[in-house]
Amino acid sequence: MASTSTTGSTLLQPLSDAVRLPIDQVNFVVCQLFALLAAVWFRTYLHSSKMSSFIRHVVATLLGLYLAVFCFGWYALHFLVQSGISYCIMIIIGMEHMHKYCFVFALGYLIVCQITRVYIFDYGQYSADFSGPMMIITQKITSLAYEIHDGMFRKDEDLTPSQRDLAVRRMPSLLEYLSYNCNFMGILAGPLCSYKDYITFIEGRSYHVPRGEDGGAEPPCGGAEPSPNAAVVQKLVVCGLSLLVHLTVSNALPVEYNIDEHFRATASWPTKALYLYVSLLAARPKYYFAWTLADAINNAAGFGFRGFDRHGEARWDLISNVRIQQIEGSTSFKMFLDNWNIQTALWLKRVCYERTTWSPTIQTFVLSAIWHGVYPGYYLTFLTGVLMTLAARAMRSNFRHHFVASPPLKLLYDGLTWAATQLAVSYTVVPFVLLSVQPSFSFYSSWYYSLHIAGVLVLLLFPVKKTQRGKEPHEHRRLSRAKKFDENSLGQNSFPTANNVCNQGAASAARHSSGKE
Repeated sequence: MASTSTTGSTLLQPLSDAVRLPIDQVNFVVCQLFALLAAVWFRTYLHSSKMSSFIRHVVATLLGLYLAVFCFGWYALHFLVQSGISYCIMIIIGMEHMHKYCFVFALGYLIVCQITRVYIFDYGQYSADFSGPMMIITQKITSLAYEIHDGMFRKDEDLTPSQRDLAVRRMPSLLEYLSYNCNFMGILAGPLCSYKDYITFIEGRSYHVPRGEDGGAEPPCGGAEPSPNAAVVQKLVVCGLSLLVHLTVSNALPVEYNIDEHFRATASWPTKALYLYVSLLAARPKYYFAWTLADAINNAAGFGFRGFDRHGEARWDLISNVRIQQIEGSTSFKMFLDNWNIQTALWLKRVCYERTTWSPTIQTFVLSAIWHGVYPGYYLTFLTGVLMTLAARAMRSNFRHHFVASPPLKLLYDGLTWAATQLAVSYTVVPFVLLSVQPSFSFYSSWYYSLHIAGVLVLLLFPVKKTQRGKEPHEHRRLSRAKKFDENSLGQNSFPTANNVCNQGAASAARHSSGKE
């Protein structure tokens, strides 16, 4: 067991010793399980029909701050400092520019905290550090700042459909703001949600949405509230399986073995490629566990209802952060990214991709690297990701249409692109796991930078069909809101919220029934 310490509570040290896991990880898991029980209690006894929004805000905030202090000790003060100063900026600075100041401050504060944690105190020591929750809070601060700017300064006709849906038309109170940033359901692992969706949940309006306009059969949105119990149980089963795989398989297939001197010298290329894929596959269950548990906690509290599918079943994936089946079956680099850390992808789209006019893909990947932290491996991964994304886009636009007409050829194409995608993703994210410069370059050099070279050659040899963002007809923009998440580019999606999902009617619900946004 790696030697770690914690700035949080040591009450669970005996349990940590018994299960042979670091105390910070034990604190995190126990606090999330406590949050799950608290979420059930919150939905049962502090339901919006029984308690005022004020009480629900207060309890959600206090419980969240308690969990933060238990896990991180006095470092939890950073959450309040970052949130408090950002709120003051929103109040003091005018609506025209406050989103920019909030973005710079919140991201800058996060970077300073990450630098001090990594380079001044311990390099890579803590597996559950206080900058993790700060990353989510930074997303919430910047998202809300842009949503307020859109709702209180910009004209409606200048907004995209998704910006119009998410726009905030009044300044939140301090309590609403702290509750949004620090509630117990998302303080430790998120996921990010829009401010309007959160307030709708707290005020008990998540299910009070109009009937669809197409006249199709649809469960009555104004009827009895759908229960999240089935969704919560299903997600807890996924959590259990993910944790089991992580504790048993992941340690047996370390990513670091890819740079082992003996392995590099003796393994054949097929063996290297197979182990690269399997080792990165084994590294994913811990993320599946954390994100799915966080989703289950929110659902248990009654938050996360999206609407009904074509069979009349309630969907609880409004703020889901991962789609495991789509990830493991991805046949394109973009499809993998669209289904991995979904809410972060939406945040990057909303605050960067759709608002920039120069190289949105590059700027989005750079912002993603900065937000993740200051380990050099993060930047190597995301810079490589830019190349892989552009190369995959060029390959798809030049070759896919030759294979879609014939089912056998389409099957062959899917098989080849699945293998290429899984290999490219694994190759790209190795530095993200290794963190440091020397091991990362050691890995890439052992592969002779082959995928980097292949990506550059693809971009030089095959032209990419450019699209003009923001110039498509209004009807196309409206219809694109109902498309599946993995069929659109990162900057072209508009995503329905809990407030408008029933407005889309049964046909829209059917298009979303696969679980994609």
